[in-house]
Amino acid sequence: MDAIGLRRQELETARRGLVERRAFRFAFLAAGFVALVSALYGGLMRIGWLLPWPPADLVSAHGALMTGGFFGALIGLERAVALGRLWPYLGPFSVALGTLAIWAGAPDIGLAFYACGGLVLAAASAFVWYRQRETFTAVIALGAAFWAVGMLVWWLGGDRASAIVALMLFLVLTIVGERLELTRVLPPRPRAKPLFRGCVALVLAGAALVPFWQEPGLRLLGLGFLSLSAWLATYDIARRTVRQSGLVRYAALCLLSGYGWLAAGGAILLAAPEPFGGLYYDAGLHAIFLGFVFAMVFAHAPIIFPAVVRLPVPFRPHFYVHLVLLHLSLLVRLVGDLADDPDLRMAGGLGNAAAIVLFILATAGSVIAARRAARA
Repeated sequence: MDAIGLRRQELETARRGLVERRAFRFAFLAAGFVALVSALYGGLMRIGWLLPWPPADLVSAHGALMTGGFFGALIGLERAVALGRLWPYLGPFSVALGTLAIWAGAPDIGLAFYACGGLVLAAASAFVWYRQRETFTAVIALGAAFWAVGMLVWWLGGDRASAIVALMLFLVLTIVGERLELTRVLPPRPRAKPLFRGCVALVLAGAALVPFWQEPGLRLLGLGFLSLSAWLATYDIARRTVRQSGLVRYAALCLLSGYGWLAAGGAILLAAPEPFGGLYYDAGLHAIFLGFVFAMVFAHAPIIFPAVVRLPVPFRPHFYVHLVLLHLSLLVRLVGDLADDPDLRMAGGLGNAAAIVLFILATAGSVIAARRAARA
């Protein structure tokens, strides 16, 4: 082997050693959880809780920290680990810089870094689609593109409704694309995939209308979410796995309950007098971002976390505590929104934050207990 070939082999070995390091991956994961806690703090202040003022304006950055700083880091890291290449890690790296910029008092720079993270994730997802041209990879790639678009529109000061809808579609399309992938293990059902494509087409049509004709676009988007939730409740593998026990049953219950919240969010967008104004806005967004998306996080964390940082997360029965608390507190929050009761809304919001903090503590406790048992 010549000197150039030997040098290339050494660089490839160094690259593989870096991306396989647990600490390398854990640093990005930790940055994501910093963004999550910051978003929770800003969210509580947003609904009226009087908390000590932080060094950064976390109230206005609440949505960006949650969608970009936490979910962007989480999904970007998962995609980078799956590809096993170095360049996709630029996504979670950009996200970490964005969170740091927001904490440094430069939210515009933070949004720019989040947009860069979205562009890297979109490129990585397009690369996956190029290698495996399936409906689910196309939908996941579309979701990643919506993250980049949403953050760019927000950063450039464009229409806020369009930015939020794009960020909503980033998470919804990513999740439903992954759920579609898992239906391949079931016996073929000829109508499932065409119906799925029709549901996604409704969602995309609604999103395309929002910048030009906001209210009809949001109504159509709500109809698309309702149809997607019906598709998931009908064709998802969770309908079968819920009959099992342990982690499999817990994950299935998380998924099925999350589909109910997606339907609730779609119904609010479809039927509310002001789908993107006032308290209906808070109810519809949090039904999807909290009820649907976090139910998915709770379901997949014990499976994805070991794959990303190589630490086992054994299932514990007390995992149901944060799941039940999430749903009950979100119900209280939505009742407070629809009844215009600020006390109920604040109590529900506090319960939402407590459920997510309990999820973090329960996951960390399960990891620590598993490591202690392994050492013993």
